[in-house]
Amino acid sequence: MKELCNTPFFGITVSIAGYWICGVLQKKTRLFVFNPLFAAPALIIAVLLIFGIPYEYYDAGGSLIGMFLVPATACLGVSIYSRFDLLKKNWLPILAGCGVGSAVSMVSIWGLCRLFRLDDSLTYSLIPKSVTTPIAMDISSGHGGIVPVTVVAVISTGIIGSLLAPLLVSVFRLKNPLVIGLSIGASSHVGGTSKALEMGEAEGSMSGLAIGLCGIITVCLGTVFYALI
Repeated sequence: MKELCNTPFFGITVSIAGYWICGVLQKKTRLFVFNPLFAAPALIIAVLLIFGIPYEYYDAGGSLIGMFLVPATACLGVSIYSRFDLLKKNWLPILAGCGVGSAVSMVSIWGLCRLFRLDDSLTYSLIPKSVTTPIAMDISSGHGGIVPVTVVAVISTGIIGSLLAPLLVSVFRLKNPLVIGLSIGASSHVGGTSKALEMGEAEGSMSGLAIGLCGIITVCLGTVFYALI
């Protein structure tokens, strides 16, 4: 058993199986608790605890999956390129919306951290919570944040966004696919984009575009913002 688990294939297999199982359960039950981004880590932790498998055994393969975060981030450029005509036609509202969304996210988190008197390391960890995981991790680590805290904040933001997006779209009576997609992508990155794709192809494309643009804008604004705080 130990020899079987102490290989990179174990961590990779458990990660893929956990994500797949939770995805199937969510489709069948429609319950948010089975969202793979939320439930798969909990399932993996349960497996490790029940069978007494050291985390190091899992991490030997699980960490390899993290290698794909950087190329996955680079692929965001595809979404921008594929909608370049729309971006060129509506460049001002798109850039303004993504810019305001990124700025509001960072400032609001900073304000709440000050309100609840969190220390600087937690503040720096939470500020980039509204951009996709690879970018948020780099921003956090580069400014003294705690990367695991950042990852949890990013995942939580995505899950909450995917749950609340349909309700907020209905409450505010949003009809324009561009507005719906950009607002979801700017506030809840990949987690929200999965829900935007369910709403429509245009909404999903705009949400993907917002992920890339907000990532770039947050990196630029974050450099200035961290220096000021």
